[in-house]
Amino acid sequence: MALKRIGQILVDLGLIDETQLETMLEEQQARGGELLGRIGLSLGFYTDEQLGEALGEQWNTTFVTLYDQEIPTDTLRLLSEPMAQLYRVIAIKLDGNRLTVATAAPQKIQIADELRTLLGYEIDILVATDPEIDKALEKYYSSDIDTVESLVEGMEKDAELAAAAAAAASSNAFDLTGIEALAESAPVRKLLNMVLLLAIRDGASDIHFEPFEQEFRIRIKADGVLYEMVPPPKHLAIAITTRIKVMANLDIAERRLPQDGRIELTVGGHPVDLRVSVLPTLFGESVVMRVLDRGVVSLDLTKVGMNDMILRQFREVIIRPNGIVLVTGPTGSGKTTTLYSALSELNTIEDKLITTEDPVEYDIDGIVQVPIDADIGNTFAACLRAILRQDPDRILVGEIRDVETAEIAVQASLTGHMVFSTLHTNDAPSTVTRLRDMGVPPFLITATVEAILAQRLVRRICTNCIEEIQPEADILADLEISTEEALSKKFYRGKGCEKCNNTGYKGRLGLFELMIVNDEMRDLIMRNASTEVLREAARKAGMVTLREAGMDGIFAGDTTAEEVIRETILEA
Repeated sequence: MALKRIGQILVDLGLIDETQLETMLEEQQARGGELLGRIGLSLGFYTDEQLGEALGEQWNTTFVTLYDQEIPTDTLRLLSEPMAQLYRVIAIKLDGNRLTVATAAPQKIQIADELRTLLGYEIDILVATDPEIDKALEKYYSSDIDTVESLVEGMEKDAELAAAAAAAASSNAFDLTGIEALAESAPVRKLLNMVLLLAIRDGASDIHFEPFEQEFRIRIKADGVLYEMVPPPKHLAIAITTRIKVMANLDIAERRLPQDGRIELTVGGHPVDLRVSVLPTLFGESVVMRVLDRGVVSLDLTKVGMNDMILRQFREVIIRPNGIVLVTGPTGSGKTTTLYSALSELNTIEDKLITTEDPVEYDIDGIVQVPIDADIGNTFAACLRAILRQDPDRILVGEIRDVETAEIAVQASLTGHMVFSTLHTNDAPSTVTRLRDMGVPPFLITATVEAILAQRLVRRICTNCIEEIQPEADILADLEISTEEALSKKFYRGKGCEKCNNTGYKGRLGLFELMIVNDEMRDLIMRNASTEVLREAARKAGMVTLREAGMDGIFAGDTTAEEVIRETILEA
């Protein structure tokens, strides 16, 4: 049944008249689509409570006041502090397998689905006012806040949980029922939910669950570096990994083979994909979850981090009608984001864009995206052949891994297509050598490759605790800067504060090295010139190397010398 519009409900309840409704609609258009109910509230047409009652009627639920509610502590604790804050909900009542929660945003229907997935209860939604939700969050979660440490401590002291884990582990056969029940237990769910929510909130890229002989370790990768969390009890390792496998729809009975799955969540209004990889090890199953927060990534070339000169040159290259543009760098250096951003800029109604990826990481409207599945023979090469029969203008090949894929990419370029792809090399000039080593003839490289972009990500200094320092002599030696030269430069670091979890870093900065293949470079490639000769020619043509880009970042106070040394190499 179609929902009744909130404006009509407000009129029917006598809270506003038709003239006021017109005023609200005009104001909504001026404010760029803000919720109509909030607009009337800001104009003083009705109170928070009256809006809450109208929302309750619209969504066929009940309006509730929280100030006079006696909520049992056990019910409140079903939602951890990060979960309650993120979803802005308060758990009110638990009746069997039905949990009743209050929210000021009943229109966010995904809240009930997400809580059902995370908590395992059927969810009933009631409506409360925004101010009351704020007061309740402050009242119930400002003191005695659940943390990962407190949850782990409670699990270690939980004799019943330990006994269940021991019983499941000591049975001669793999006790599937016992392990599944343990995985569904409230403490295990709560710990995993908190780890996931904290990781997503802190912008983590990966979450690692690692079993060892004496411990079960949880580590989170943020800004390219792993940080260890408080390890949960070793006997609960199988329960935690089983819970992850249940969420990812994997076979919990299979513990001898690697498995891959996916968990889709909407956290705080952001669609989040968790790519799950399970690997059998000597002491249990190791699980790594890749976090793809589609709501955070901005596919915009102006926000990738290139300086004005490189951005202008890169834009000039990608609009060419045919050729190959390669982006190189190690795993996790942002290659895919750069290419997606380029495709987003080229995504017009006049051009057909097709991608072939392993896996498809972000959905882009208007672009045909094809997932690779090598198990059934749908490899990059096979897929690329089929794509050429789909009349594309621009093609993205996720990665050139072998000579077959490289040759088809070259043929696609020669027949009038612009091809984008990635390679794993140390810098832009060495990519030419890599293509030659793969078996691509030099004359085809010169005929097709238009530009090569090498990139790295270094951690950005936290702006809240940045301080100027005098670098050590060995750092200056690594940077090949003399002591006299260093006196005229400024070096910085992050001292460490609450905002950056005492790391001194917050966020990441891109370093870029763009090599445009000009006529001189083509001549050198045809003569099988070495990487060093190609690099020197590129620098004469104006290429800024990764190390030079890093030095600019150091002196601008964006990153530290240690980060640049770690991520870049000295040019010969």
